Amino acid sequence: MSLIRQKVLVLNSSYEPLSVCDAQKAILLLFGGKAVPVTHHPERFICTVTETYPMPSIVRLTVFVRVPYKRIMLNRKNIIRRDAFQCQYCGKTDAPLTIDHIIPRSRGGEDSWENLITACRRCNSKKGSRTPREAGMPIMKQPQRPNHLMFMQQLTATAAEDWKPYLYMT
Repeated sequence: MSLIRQKVLVLNSSYEPLSVCDAQKAILLLFGGKAVPVTHHPERFICTVTETYPMPSIVRLTVFVRVPYKRIMLNRKNIIRRDAFQCQYCGKTDAPLTIDHIIPRSRGGEDSWENLITACRRCNSKKGSRTPREAGMPIMKQPQRPNHLMFMQQLTATAAEDWKPYLYMT
């Protein structure tokens, strides 16, 4: 991977995580005075004609950015992301995934974060129009509405150690 494509964690001026960007964007923020470095990669550097700068790992914005509360849309892609690309009945990650209603639609189950989970085709067929309890198929993790931090943690599952305190992963 090109050094300029390395991922950098962007924090608000209050040190709360905002996003992840590539090093090129982070460098533009730094040189533009819109951000300051928090940590850098110890062995990676950006070289210009006259200077050498450490490659940023985490940058913090100098001005607080008010981020409106973002509701994550309920859709297939986000349900699969929330459930970590894994069948919530058997745990398979290598099979094609479907979306399953915990309480089936035929019994009044609705389309909500708390009622939809990912399931492989085999488990979804086996469960049918029954509840997980009736089918004898316990759910691995109780579904809940995700927030943007949950998705950032997944995106950075292999996050550098210096990111973890800012993503509440320690």
